[in-house]
Amino acid sequence: MNTAGYVSWFLALLLSPLLLGIINRTKAFFAGRRGAPLVQAYFDCWKLLQKGAVYSRTTTWVFVCGPVAGLAAVSAAAGLVPLGGIGAPVSFAGDLILFAYLLGLMRFLTVVAALDTGSSFEGMGASREVFFSALAEPALLLGLAVLARETKSLSLSGMIFALTGEVWTRSGIILLLLAVALFIVLLAENARIPVDDPNTHLELTMIHEVMVLDHSGPDFAFILYGAALKLWVLSALLVGVVVPVRTGNPWLDGAAVLVGIMAVAVLVGIVESCMARLRLVRVPQLLVGAGAFSTLALMLALR
Repeated sequence: MNTAGYVSWFLALLLSPLLLGIINRTKAFFAGRRGAPLVQAYFDCWKLLQKGAVYSRTTTWVFVCGPVAGLAAVSAAAGLVPLGGIGAPVSFAGDLILFAYLLGLMRFLTVVAALDTGSSFEGMGASREVFFSALAEPALLLGLAVLARETKSLSLSGMIFALTGEVWTRSGIILLLLAVALFIVLLAENARIPVDDPNTHLELTMIHEVMVLDHSGPDFAFILYGAALKLWVLSALLVGVVVPVRTGNPWLDGAAVLVGIMAVAVLVGIVESCMARLRLVRVPQLLVGAGAFSTLALMLALR
């Protein structure tokens, strides 16, 4: 029994909302404000869980099941991602494909729940979400292919374990290109600036938030928590690549990755403080750029 792996999974489930607090406090620091408490996301989820949900008569069971099933999908994906030297509780050859499909399933459920409302406004957001994800997913899959090539492993745990300082010395340029691509994918998949603005609720340019406008109460709490968990999962994958701390002590390695995940949250906050959201016509160019980074890394790995 991989006890350490279950501990890392529990940490992901427990600490993921903290990332949203770190991002908001970083943005508040740059804006000269005090900002909300670091645990504000926990308060928000708890408050929403205490409320009742309101459903439109035009919606069906698809709208009701979307948030719960989406949260289950991303929770399963979190069980496949190792925490540095701590292996994932579930690991097998080819689990990287399941990981990508689970994230895609979460997005699919959010989209069909938005379409189920029959709202043209939410349909607009769903259309944008699908279009941008079609550009972001190739970058992620190509990045995973680069990791598989460099580490000779088809398991996420095996790939992260094999990324030592020696690999960085040998293939530093490849891994650097991969890290840039993964960071852009992280921003796009989590609807962060410069792709989207998670704090926007009234503008026609928003993407993800428009799809969840009709959700309320516990359903919206599941969506907020699922978004935080998705941010944790992709941050853990990115930090697993850029922080090659493999001392042999899984707890020490895991602690280094935890610090790295918090640093990613700070970095996201800095990006959101220093950049404006891109025009929608520029977002595809950014995502194609991420795909180009992953493609170039794969070409260098195959040379």
